[in-house]
Amino acid sequence: MEVNFYSRPNCELCTEGLMVLKIVQEDVTFSLNIVNIEEDDEAHERYMLMIPVVEVDGEMIQYGRLDYATLFEALSKY
Repeated sequence: MEVNFYSRPNCELCTEGLMVLKIVQEDVTFSLNIVNIEEDDEAHERYMLMIPVVEVDGEMIQYGRLDYATLFEALSKY
């Protein structure tokens, strides 16, 4: 399974979210694709006010302040 993590540089919430996602990755196997929305016009338009965003197969799993329980539960289903 591939998880997309949408973020931008100098985003404290993104840094925190990535740390939470990496902790989940220790318990659930997935590959992580980090997308800088500043380099992707479509992602920037879609997620500009929502980052960080975690997405799998086009489905948004969580955005904003990420938490272990929500991510673990959602990603365990894949």
